[in-house]
Amino acid sequence: MILEQMKDSEEPSNKRVKPVTKSNSLTGVITPVKTPALKRIGQSISRSISFRTEARPLPPALRSRQKASSFPRRRNSQCWSDTVESHDLTAKEIKRQEVIYELTQGERQLIDDLVLVKKVYYEPMLKLDIMTESELGQIFGTLDSLIPLHEDLLSRLERLRGSEKTVGEVGPTLMNWFPCLEAYVTYCCNQVGAKSLLDHKKHEKKVERFLRLCQESSFSRKLDLWNFLDLPRSRLVKYPLLLKEIQKCTPPEHPDEDTLPDALELIQSIVAEVNRKTGEAECQFYRRGLSYLEEGQRINEIQLSRFLYCHGELKNSKGQRLHVFLFEQALVLTRPGEGKEGGHVFQVYKQPLPNDLLNLEDIPDGEAGGGGTFRGAFTGGNDKVRNCFRVSSRGRAKASSHSLQANDSFSKQQWISCLRQAIVQSRDRSAQTSQSQLCSHTDPALYHIADISLNSDTEMTEHASR
Repeated sequence: MILEQMKDSEEPSNKRVKPVTKSNSLTGVITPVKTPALKRIGQSISRSISFRTEARPLPPALRSRQKASSFPRRRNSQCWSDTVESHDLTAKEIKRQEVIYELTQGERQLIDDLVLVKKVYYEPMLKLDIMTESELGQIFGTLDSLIPLHEDLLSRLERLRGSEKTVGEVGPTLMNWFPCLEAYVTYCCNQVGAKSLLDHKKHEKKVERFLRLCQESSFSRKLDLWNFLDLPRSRLVKYPLLLKEIQKCTPPEHPDEDTLPDALELIQSIVAEVNRKTGEAECQFYRRGLSYLEEGQRINEIQLSRFLYCHGELKNSKGQRLHVFLFEQALVLTRPGEGKEGGHVFQVYKQPLPNDLLNLEDIPDGEAGGGGTFRGAFTGGNDKVRNCFRVSSRGRAKASSHSLQANDSFSKQQWISCLRQAIVQSRDRSAQTSQSQLCSHTDPALYHIADISLNSDTEMTEHASR
């Protein structure tokens, strides 16, 4: 009955507001610099270097219910200028009002979606015993606590709107409210484990059927549950973008000119803190998911790593698909599997490689790169090798080399970029550690001799100049 009511519900469709600024929606798992964990998680690990959640065809019984031309329904959105009959504003001020209105509407839409998730996903799954309360608690995390938080901001923004539906000063309101977003640390840190558990539960028939029925319904706009659970993270990273746009449209003499820079600095620091904590949680989650065949594979570099540069699927020269993790201090090749108690585990394949001992070689497209077996595994019989690179270790008794292939040229370049960064930073860290150890074991008298020598040289130079 609940699902039938969901399917009968209609959502009005109107023209869609054009975004203030076009962003990549934090696409991709990695970038040439260390990619924020929020970005990686926000993609639900969607590229080749991530967990792939392929869309499977609907069962015949469900497929037959679909309309011939079924497209995602759009939100009932409008621009600020559509809400006023007339105005006497400059083009720049109109743009400013549009951005503030988008900020307000975004809060309203987020609240609607969070309430929807609670009412049509969490509560029915609990009532129908589709998942246990504990499992639902892990998947939904602290999402319920975010609703009043955003209702508060929406209320504040609506109170700022004057009789002519314009907003004057918005900076102080945002400055006072942004500290509330520290609650996102808990929510975002939980997302890696939540995604993993949700993917695991989707293999259960009753869970998959319920989620597919929901995704078919008009209320879902063809979004799946994870899309809804990821909306708060998407909203968090959009605040700095909106603030920058408001700042661009704010004239020098406006009262917001003094407060907006402080508000922008505050929200950027909060997003950075959430990102740092989320990165640490992500790294810890995957470290716990590693399964070692030999005790010698448990190298210190893995345990000392605080974040992941990137991770995802790569193919080796034997044609095996591996899930590779580039931790802060080590490269780990694994074979994905299922643990004894269910859930994903990653069986460590070969010996992990410390980043400071890594050598990286780019294999140009078209090169044979290692004999017929290499070509056969990477090309399926063709002579051209594409999107490949090689990593090897140096300075260890069990030196090893791995030729790896990415799914496409973009993924290959991202892997190479991250590997280069990881190698440089790890070697710099090792050099600094060696230098500090050398200094700590140096006889203090040598410092005195060096100081005398330096002073003598300085005195001689000064004397010569006279």
